[in-house]
Amino acid sequence: MSTHQADHGPGLYAISDLHAGFDGNLDAIDRLRPRTDGDWLVVAGDVADRFGTIVDTLDRLRDRFARVVWTPGNHDLWTPPGDPVQARGAERYGALVDALRRHDVTTPDDDWPVWTSGAGPVTIVPLHLLFDYSFRDTTGLSRREAVAEARRSGVMSSDEVYLHPDPFESRDAWSRALVDAARRRLDALPDGVRTVLVNHYPLERGPLARIRRAQIGMWAGTTATAGWAVRYRAEAVVYGHLHIPVTDVIEGVPHHEVSLGYPRERGHEWSRPRRALRLLEPGGADIVVTPS
Repeated sequence: MSTHQADHGPGLYAISDLHAGFDGNLDAIDRLRPRTDGDWLVVAGDVADRFGTIVDTLDRLRDRFARVVWTPGNHDLWTPPGDPVQARGAERYGALVDALRRHDVTTPDDDWPVWTSGAGPVTIVPLHLLFDYSFRDTTGLSRREAVAEARRSGVMSSDEVYLHPDPFESRDAWSRALVDAARRRLDALPDGVRTVLVNHYPLERGPLARIRRAQIGMWAGTTATAGWAVRYRAEAVVYGHLHIPVTDVIEGVPHHEVSLGYPRERGHEWSRPRRALRLLEPGGADIVVTPS
């Protein structure tokens, strides 16, 4: 255990892309345990594909941590065949919010909680945002043409099948509505409020340079969030989706990708304690959150 954590008491941790439907991840999730009774856990989306697994997983984490803050990933919003809950799009998201509130999990639709660190209060902002294909790298092609080209190339996101935009006419239309709603709420924050912005997708395009197949980027966020970290006085940005855990400092703000990812991506990593991010404390980006 880090002596830094022992000296500073409760910590604010973050993880994403738990993909709890994979057997190889269940032990990893069970080993996510707090060090103190006051620890918080931020979960930046992609808990699971199925409704019941999402709720059960977050409920178990809430039993351990003083607070769990969740924002949805694309997998959380899928409506896969065989799922007993066949709600689609915005209705599915709303059903998840209702279910998670019953388990005392904080959602993007709730009051944003305030974490108090040694540096003072910081508002934790879970964002419910999507993608609008604006990160596509195919110069000169429309959204429809870029998706068709990706299909021909064998690079296609399952979001095109399982993530329904209902009642919006398209995923990008839903994305625009979500961006507008989030911006209005963020703009209403009092002057001087510091934040931690939590989103499933990167808020900036830069981290996409690491993905192996650039076309996948069109399903990985929106250019509409560029500059939000500075505009909304973020101490840190937390995101997932890319399955490439790394920290970038962009315009002076650390952007933490905190994915657990799929078992095949980790090899034998979970033979060691999993690392999670402790935010807002100096040197806190590499703290062990599971017992050895």
